[in-house]
Amino acid sequence: MSEVLHFEDVRRGDRWISPTRTVTRSDVSQFAHLTGDFNPLHMDDDFAKESMFRRPIAHGLLGLSFAAGLGSASPLVDTVAFLGVSEWKFLKPVYFGDRVHVVTEILEMEPKGRKRGSVVWKRSLVNQRGEVVQEGNFETLITRRCAPQKRPAVEFQYQSMAS
Repeated sequence: MSEVLHFEDVRRGDRWISPTRTVTRSDVSQFAHLTGDFNPLHMDDDFAKESMFRRPIAHGLLGLSFAAGLGSASPLVDTVAFLGVSEWKFLKPVYFGDRVHVVTEILEMEPKGRKRGSVVWKRSLVNQRGEVVQEGNFETLITRRCAPQKRPAVEFQYQSMAS
């Protein structure tokens, strides 16, 4: 089990790389059903073939969701609240079969009293060619070591959803 980190354990400039995940047609189909976004760029091979992408692409917000999920355990911190996303950019398409991972870097840190601190994390979603396909900032509120520990440590294990 990875050690759960607190505000005092991390520093501005610290970087982590997440596990890799393969983006599948099933991921896109499930995301479409969850969100109701059935745009043919994501769902229809023939339609997508005639588009500027020449083949179906994953939803942009699915990529953002992968960045959130993969980055949530790289590093594993005691998060109290997710405060927001800013400056998120969709730079390149994500295709079925792409293998993506997240590079996380701490941009800003600010203590918020005795129990918590806010952290701004730059998250870059990177494909198997080393291209940054999406990036932006996540802000979270995390516990400080001096805060009373009321929750047990949680073990996160990444499990591929790819078939």
